[in-house]
Amino acid sequence: MTKLKKLIAPTDLSKLSSAGVRYALEIGLEQGCEIIVYHVIDVGEDWFGEDDKLNPAIALLPQHRQRLSEFLKETCGDLLGKVKVQEVVELGIPYRKIVEKAEAERADLIVISTHGRTGIDYMLVGSVTQKVVARASCPVLSIRPADSR
Repeated sequence: MTKLKKLIAPTDLSKLSSAGVRYALEIGLEQGCEIIVYHVIDVGEDWFGEDDKLNPAIALLPQHRQRLSEFLKETCGDLLGKVKVQEVVELGIPYRKIVEKAEAERADLIVISTHGRTGIDYMLVGSVTQKVVARASCPVLSIRPADSR
């Protein structure tokens, strides 16, 4: 297996997403690679551009950066300091931003949790993980949390 240098670990800050983030940090510890823990504030597709200064979601960035930091301390506190972690929060459409971030960073792997939705929930909400798998230029490791059902 090729030595990994950089991983993207997307999170929506939910308990279910913590499994993927933790798994990414464990890989990072084992491989000695950098982990970008990536949170995208979903702004939808129709109202504003991601960099539009009039987008009211920009006001949420500081709060979400704080929440991401707290999320990491709560879920992976024992691994922080042992792994090089970069925390990034941006606005956009989550699956698109994850794919773009992986390409821009030349990531070797995306490690992402799946929420285990099926049936009507899946049809209505869709799957960010599925869309990332279908579009990413690098391998994607999908982690299904033990308590997702």
